[in-house]
Amino acid sequence: MSNSDPLYIGVDIGTGSARAALSRADGTLLYASSYEIRTWRSDTDHRVFEQSTSDIWGRICAAVKDCVKGAAGANSESDIASRVHGIGFDATCSLASIAVTDGSGLGVVGERNLEKEAEEINATGSTVLDYVGGNDEQLINGMEIPKILWLKRHMKPELATGSTARSCCSLTCKCSYVSVIPKPTRDGTSGTGGWDDKFFHTIGLGELVERGYGQIGATNGVNAEKVLTAGIPVGRGLSKKAAEELGLLEGTPVGSGLSMRVLELNWDVDDSYAGWLGTVGARCLVGGGSELEAHPSVEESGHRLAVVAGTSTCHIVQNPVFPGWWMNEGGQSATGQLIEHMISTHPAKDALYKKAKEEGKNIYTVLHDTLERLRVEQKVASYTELTKDLHIYPDFHGNRSPIADPRMRGSIIGLTLDRSSLSSLALLYHATLTAIALQTRSIVDTLNGKGHSIKRLYVSGSQAQNSILMQLLADACYTGEAGAGGNGLEGVVKRDVGGEGRRDKRVGVSAVVLGAAMLGRMAHVLRLRVMRWKAEILWDIMTEMTPPGVLVPPATAGSGEVSLEKKILDAKYEIFLETVEIQKRWRDKMDRLTRE
Repeated sequence: MSNSDPLYIGVDIGTGSARAALSRADGTLLYASSYEIRTWRSDTDHRVFEQSTSDIWGRICAAVKDCVKGAAGANSESDIASRVHGIGFDATCSLASIAVTDGSGLGVVGERNLEKEAEEINATGSTVLDYVGGNDEQLINGMEIPKILWLKRHMKPELATGSTARSCCSLTCKCSYVSVIPKPTRDGTSGTGGWDDKFFHTIGLGELVERGYGQIGATNGVNAEKVLTAGIPVGRGLSKKAAEELGLLEGTPVGSGLSMRVLELNWDVDDSYAGWLGTVGARCLVGGGSELEAHPSVEESGHRLAVVAGTSTCHIVQNPVFPGWWMNEGGQSATGQLIEHMISTHPAKDALYKKAKEEGKNIYTVLHDTLERLRVEQKVASYTELTKDLHIYPDFHGNRSPIADPRMRGSIIGLTLDRSSLSSLALLYHATLTAIALQTRSIVDTLNGKGHSIKRLYVSGSQAQNSILMQLLADACYTGEAGAGGNGLEGVVKRDVGGEGRRDKRVGVSAVVLGAAMLGRMAHVLRLRVMRWKAEILWDIMTEMTPPGVLVPPATAGSGEVSLEKKILDAKYEIFLETVEIQKRWRDKMDRLTRE
């Protein structure tokens, strides 16, 4: 590539850090940078934390400047900045409140203890709830409307946001914006407005209606054009002030995203949706890794479930980034966090870290080695046989989906008095991975039961490199060949990290940051060609920039036989579903007692 080829920047604002990556049009990483975000946590409630949007914006600017400087090397930074033809942003779905007077950041609201607000909203039975999923169509704590209601009750009235241009994705997924809701226009005709006035009046947020919804980003009718589909250029690009602070050029195209307002940048994509963008376009290696499978059609995206797995996990299929297409999203409140919790609270934790240091391995390799030793000693064919009598229900932080119940709690059944050995920790670790896989199956089954046909799970994030978990996901979610009444799941796709002599230069970019950069490139393409948005354009960008994947098939797929491990996983899944009903029944019994 020449020194004049266009470059693109993706920015990810997570819960703990702000990251930026500079890449070429084919996804090749040139430079990446990350800065931690300051967090103030409550001393009395672990669910409550706050961050400063001013601090976040400062970290973003520092990371972007690092990318430009790092890519320039001994060359001119201004030359690199002039080659940046697009920038995109994604962010966690925390809610930022901004002072109207000067735009200074006041704080970020996490999920907090919002059960009361969520329950009140769910009790309204509004049509809006039909579009948020769950068996009983419920909003969950992580969505923005319960947070806004909390803000109204607990913060000063002068706090508000000022910008109106917003991403259709963030409004739809988090702010109860429903584009198909009928809404009368100024001339008296019927149209679609997105906001349900009655809903907001009912839940006690009538101020939003009276102010034209400007505080959450779009005004009915007047500003309908400012609800932007993913990748559409936002305004005239970076403002002079934002460009100066980022070290880029004024007017650099900004791609509308797929949820947090950061100063003048109010059009980012939810980080999980950026993960969808940077994951599901992957083409798998075939022919022994020497070539890629055929280019997938845009329609095939509807059969690809993105599994964005980090501290928590989001499951996304289809997307409102494609006009006229709806997104279905599932999620697990704690996955990576649950694994870490199980390890860090176990008495054998210190022994695990000591052994890992002595052997020059990471702790997960030591746990996998321990499981293999136990498998050989007990003469069984799989690790699942080792943990057949150990059952974990993983909702230690409430259930996000498919039952949308924040009151669900975790449980462990099958413990012994051995709580100090490395062996017991390894078994608990594997049972935790199994629980995560079984809950993923419940999400896949629910999606398929509502009309989807999921053929592959595309996994990104830190958990994608856990080989045991990847195989468990493939085996647990597979229910048989499609022609024989099963779901015909082909398997799990994880990013190819390459081997000796064939490491792909795109693997250094995280899926969420890469997805944000894709939005920047989409904005550049649309502005350059002065053309209308088309799903095929974004899909082609996704398939070109996404690193290749490796397919992990179900162990028994196509064999015509059902292994003992698969039988155990299926039985564990039945127990998993029973555990949900038992917990609800026990909870109802206790609730009745306390109400009497």
